[in-house]
Amino acid sequence: MTRILLAEDDPNLGQLLQEYLTLKGYQTDLVRDGNEALDRFLQQKSYELCIFDVMMPKKDGFTLAKEVRMANPEIPIIFLTAKAMKEDTLHGFRVGGDDYLTKPFNMEELLARMKAVLRRTQPGTETKVTKQDAYQIGAYTFDPDRQSLTNGVETFKLTGREADLLKLFAQHLNQPLSRSYALKAIWGDDSYFNARSMDVYITKLRKYLRHDPNVQIINLHGEGFKMMA
Repeated sequence: MTRILLAEDDPNLGQLLQEYLTLKGYQTDLVRDGNEALDRFLQQKSYELCIFDVMMPKKDGFTLAKEVRMANPEIPIIFLTAKAMKEDTLHGFRVGGDDYLTKPFNMEELLARMKAVLRRTQPGTETKVTKQDAYQIGAYTFDPDRQSLTNGVETFKLTGREADLLKLFAQHLNQPLSRSYALKAIWGDDSYFNARSMDVYITKLRKYLRHDPNVQIINLHGEGFKMMA
């Protein structure tokens, strides 16, 4: 049974989510604030997914996510928030969130997004992608299954979304990649918010790849991108 840490300070919503997820077959531990969530995460060390409300007492969800990532850089995190500001959404992705839902949301949508995140991050699930060989990108070796990128000196551990996006670029190396196609392949649709979050991830990938000047992700005006190597 997949084990989830749910941090939600609204007692009604928290209980509703816990009961719904338990009914769907997930072992769900509910905590009411950020400090309690961090303590529980460090004590248990067996969670496979975290769902964090952003606005919580004692410690907000973004700060909590940063501290959880220090203990386990691979744990997937979904943020829940009442804020619909673009800046908050982008900040959620910058601190390592794998997905972001704005309240009020549909329970089935949350479940679908959870399953999508777990498919990308958890081995042994029914729809786990078949193991792929490593990709050579200039001076870098990219292993999509281990979500690692190395240049022989440094090794970078990528998040699920970063790895998915880099894999898509690697599969289309030196070829144009449509922005709409990339968004639909990884995020499920090409909405404005998803497009902005993809731009954040591309900025991160460029930082990882900057040590080899022969590797570039360039913008193609009106079309999308091309990774050159």
